[in-house]
Amino acid sequence: MKFTIQNPTKFLHLVSLGCTKNLIDSEIMLGKLKDYKMTDDSSIADVLIVNTCGFIDSAKEESINTLLDLHDLRKKDSVLVMAGCLSQRYKDDLQKELIEVDIFTGVGDYDKIDQLVNEKRSSFTNEVFLANENNDRVITGSSYHAYIKLSEGCNQVCSFCAIPSFKGKLHSRTLISLIKEVKNLILKGYNDFTFVSQDSSSFLRDLGIKNGLEQLIKEIDKIDEINSARILYLYPSTTNLDLIRSIENSKNFVNYFDMPLQHISSSLLKIMKRGKGVEHLRELMESMRKTKDSFVRTTFIVGHPGETQEDFDELCAYVEDFGFDRANVFSYSDEEGTKAFTSNGKVDQETIDKRADILGEIIARKTQESLEKEVGKTYEVYVDGESDEHEYLLSARKMLWAPDIDGEIYINDNETEKKLTFGKKYTVKITELLGDKLLATALR
Repeated sequence: MKFTIQNPTKFLHLVSLGCTKNLIDSEIMLGKLKDYKMTDDSSIADVLIVNTCGFIDSAKEESINTLLDLHDLRKKDSVLVMAGCLSQRYKDDLQKELIEVDIFTGVGDYDKIDQLVNEKRSSFTNEVFLANENNDRVITGSSYHAYIKLSEGCNQVCSFCAIPSFKGKLHSRTLISLIKEVKNLILKGYNDFTFVSQDSSSFLRDLGIKNGLEQLIKEIDKIDEINSARILYLYPSTTNLDLIRSIENSKNFVNYFDMPLQHISSSLLKIMKRGKGVEHLRELMESMRKTKDSFVRTTFIVGHPGETQEDFDELCAYVEDFGFDRANVFSYSDEEGTKAFTSNGKVDQETIDKRADILGEIIARKTQESLEKEVGKTYEVYVDGESDEHEYLLSARKMLWAPDIDGEIYINDNETEKKLTFGKKYTVKITELLGDKLLATALR
């Protein structure tokens, strides 16, 4: 008599916090742990991983609270892993204080996570891990869209940012590596791509190439199977009018411009160590806005040391006047190891919070105005699936928009005479704005 011994199913619960760059690294870990079955129920997971964010105080707090919450719910003999930026940044202190965590790892060992879990050991490789075309990623959240990481690290010296202290200097991938990864993903059915890094407009500058992003655009335009592509996080001093024109003239890249400005006051930009000055900044923004069918997104920081009421008023007036399609505001966070941390002229927390609320209200109103302008227009969209609002409403996204951050369109009527397929592209007409959600009719 023969007996067949089946390996019991092992479950993995992974939480990816912070930016889309973190998400790519999380997808690398999922690829290395394919023997595990993903579960949303952390209480049955054999391995629980939190890929942490260490950018600002709120992100740090979210990372720690997520770890502690998972520890409270996890089953006996499960393995709790703390990975990513926060773990790297405070590795010595966290290993002493967070006794709930079984394995600590930072930003250099995503592709070794299976070994670390099997051996139940911590590891902090000095070199930051950079995804490449040979990584077997498990793309999450979409059947047609994928993020592509251009580089790691950053050569900028922004006064408020601690990222270079634990991510190091700029380290770009090669064009060959990127094109290979895109083509590999196309073979798997992906046709919409978002290219991302800490400073995307500096791509290849560490290799002596100043127009690296323009070269990437040319190479991506040679690939016919791509429906659309966009770039996240341009930097003021490494973006020029030629790059904007390259995006405008591209066959595959949509006119999507995401440049975190952080401020618009000339004096504060100098304090922040942000780029070449406000005149250059305004020229770039006007060029982006004038580009046909453009979409312009940015972020701002309020309450940075040295920010006067006049600086803040100037920022508010600029946001009112420019009319960004989307924007976010962050309250200044005092980060160890940054120039701003030891600066004079600190703004009190009450004032910071008040300014964040004021600018946030302006941004919300301008975003609403941007959405109101969409009503009556016809666009190409991707259909992602059933909406969370109702099973009879389909969730869609304009081809121009980046996933998850720029909004959602509800398709509530279908004139195509065919059932709409998830992950496919359709032409819709925007019929109404309800709150912050656009309603649309599928035409073809």
